[in-house]
Amino acid sequence: MGLTIYVVAGIALFFVWLFFYFVPVGLWISALAAGVPVGPGSLIGMRLRKVSPHRVVGPMIAAWKAGLQPSASGLEAHYLAGGSVDRVVRALISADKASIALDFERAAAIDLAGRDVHDAVAMSVNPRVIDTPRIGAVARDGIQLYAHARVTVRANIAALVGGATEATVIARVGEGIVSAIGSASDHKEVLRNPNSISERVLERGLDAGTAFEILSIDIADIDVGRNIGAELQMDQATADLRVAQAKAEQRRAMAVAQEQEMKALVQERRAAVVEAEAEVPRAIAGAFRKGQMGALS
Repeated sequence: MGLTIYVVAGIALFFVWLFFYFVPVGLWISALAAGVPVGPGSLIGMRLRKVSPHRVVGPMIAAWKAGLQPSASGLEAHYLAGGSVDRVVRALISADKASIALDFERAAAIDLAGRDVHDAVAMSVNPRVIDTPRIGAVARDGIQLYAHARVTVRANIAALVGGATEATVIARVGEGIVSAIGSASDHKEVLRNPNSISERVLERGLDAGTAFEILSIDIADIDVGRNIGAELQMDQATADLRVAQAKAEQRRAMAVAQEQEMKALVQERRAAVVEAEAEVPRAIAGAFRKGQMGALS
């Protein structure tokens, strides 16, 4: 009889330990107090599916207290997919308080895509300023200008999944600044009215296909660089001078060659004359021997 009591007590303690292991009582009580419909069966199921109840029920309590009612199954599925339930819930609460249209499915998709959905919601409320690097361009008069811009952007929640990142925005803005400066007829015109660059860049709709909406582009400063046009003209003049010198050297070499050729021709003719003069005495002597020529007394 005494052994039976110990066995029954041991089995009862085992089931009590098993219950407290699978059911975090403190979390369950917090859920009941917040009116969140999570029972012991749901908590046991999470344990069996290797889902941390605190990672799911804790954010769910915060959402219900904020007036949102995401389902436990949806939050659990997002956890199993590798997403951050806490970040998604905080984004949903922030979006609801800021009157931004954002449902759980879209927030979960953004989070699973690797974007910080809570940061995106915060950027929708408080736009971010992106500083571009120093961008160099040459106006049509040949003067180089360096511009530094500040781009104010706001997150486009609807385009976060698949939208281009900040690097694309910076690259497009840089391209627009180069094009705007390059189309200016005079660099002084750009210095007098730097806002003209911003207006031309904004007209091009550079935020298309990105995860952001460009609110403004402000030119922070413009510096004057080198006179590229004058340098190119100097380089061209130097190249022309070298070509002229090469042609002059070629003509001089041809003249020297012709002079040497004429000297050689003169020497050849002199040699022929000397040879002809040497033949005269021999011809006279031969004529005397043949009696063809006599001496006059």
